Amino acid sequence: MKILITGRNGQLGNELAKILKEGRSELGAIPACYQDAQVTGVDLDELDISDQEAVNRFFEGNPFDLLINCAAMTNVEGCEDNQDVAFKANALGARNMALAADKMGAKLVHVSTDYVFSGDGSVPYVEWDLCNPQSIYGKSKYLGEQYVRELCKKYFILRTSWLYGYVGKNFVKTILRIAKANEEITVVNDQRGNPTNAADLAHHILKAAATEQYGVYHCTGTGECTWYDFACKIVEYAGIDCKVRPVTSQEYVQKAKRPAFSSLDNRMLRCTVGDEMRDWQEALECYLKNLKDM
Repeated sequence: MKILITGRNGQLGNELAKILKEGRSELGAIPACYQDAQVTGVDLDELDISDQEAVNRFFEGNPFDLLINCAAMTNVEGCEDNQDVAFKANALGARNMALAADKMGAKLVHVSTDYVFSGDGSVPYVEWDLCNPQSIYGKSKYLGEQYVRELCKKYFILRTSWLYGYVGKNFVKTILRIAKANEEITVVNDQRGNPTNAADLAHHILKAAATEQYGVYHCTGTGECTWYDFACKIVEYAGIDCKVRPVTSQEYVQKAKRPAFSSLDNRMLRCTVGDEMRDWQEALECYLKNLKDM
């Protein structure tokens, strides 16, 4: 099997490459079909997926069986300030990958986000719920989803949320850094969602892509919390002497509107390939231990 991972140097792309090399994740062995797979990883400096001509040149005479698109502009505030860049990265990039995959007859995994929903619900969103993104990031990612559905026959769209991994920047590392430097920190307590360990998401991406169970998936850590709850557990598990104080979103003004409630229900996983996503607290504790060992 020939596999291409875009966004290779990001936290998810890095985890996928590691798991494919080792043949197993923190959850266990990956499907046997990946044994001896030829894995190619690229980042923006090697392939700009928003450039259709560059994508066409890259794949010319170089076919793949599976494309995993982890490349995206995920800086939510940055998307508000640079809307054209967000559109190119999150929408046109997805379109170009979908066209390329369909032309080759390859499977395409496209990673999306909880931000495609309005965030004004009160029960976890399922895959059939109507999307209504409120930010440029969410809107550009949702358009990318639409292109994938329209232009590629063999697609898996996996929506995730509050992702953290061993490389790159994320909320967990930010809290660790500021908690060590301060006696007290403030974190919003009126936004709820699902913290997701990149190792768990990567495992399920590979599990789904080994099948023909095409469609839209939600893939997040089990259980929900607020950012404040999340931060409290990070500080507790890391053994840092720092007080975490809750604040409202109104006290923490940002340009982009964040979903107040973006918890996702992994229904498609449960009904097809199986949902092995860990409880978010268990996955976080494991992550912090491994991060410390590293």
